Amino acid sequence: MDIYLIAIIAINCIVSFKGFNDLIFFRKYEFHVGSIRAGEQFRMLSSGFLHVDVAHLAFNMITLWMFAPYVILYLGNFTFLLLYIFSLAFGNLLSLLIHKNEYYYRAVGASGAVVGVVFSGILVEPNLQIWFMPGYIFGIIYLLYSIYGMKNRADNIGHTAHFGGAIGGYVLTLIKLPQLIQVETFTVAVLALPILLLFILIKIGKL
Repeated sequence: MDIYLIAIIAINCIVSFKGFNDLIFFRKYEFHVGSIRAGEQFRMLSSGFLHVDVAHLAFNMITLWMFAPYVILYLGNFTFLLLYIFSLAFGNLLSLLIHKNEYYYRAVGASGAVVGVVFSGILVEPNLQIWFMPGYIFGIIYLLYSIYGMKNRADNIGHTAHFGGAIGGYVLTLIKLPQLIQVETFTVAVLALPILLLFILIKIGKL
């Protein structure tokens, strides 16, 4: 049982339950564009340990528990921890970029970090089956759905943070294991396509 994984889950549970019972605490540490732009950059990380309710927390932690062992096996404990934090930060950076003029925009949750771990797991274990489909197929569908959600904005899901987290996990995994580009060229290339689409849409002002 990995101590880093246990520690991350424990911190998420402690901070989240504190937030469930203390609205002032919740508001102080959530992702809030207006507050971040006013100088409270700590929210970029602290918001990733808060959750809306027990179901939100449980879903993220169960998903993390399922995929983290693959990342730890191939990348090691320290890199897993680094990837988790990097994916969380990159997810919130992308959210800030997309929503920078929406001062009211709020979000919480470890989803960006968890999605980063999921995508790292897909890269290091391409034969991984997710919901009865190959991991790379799931990855494409997930990212395309995230782009749709970012454009449509018809729900309360933090699609931008999810996509940013996926990019964080993807990039850091390839930095640590560049040989995957040659060994798993197809998976690496396929997962890069929706990421390129996202940046094209941002560049032409469609997001």
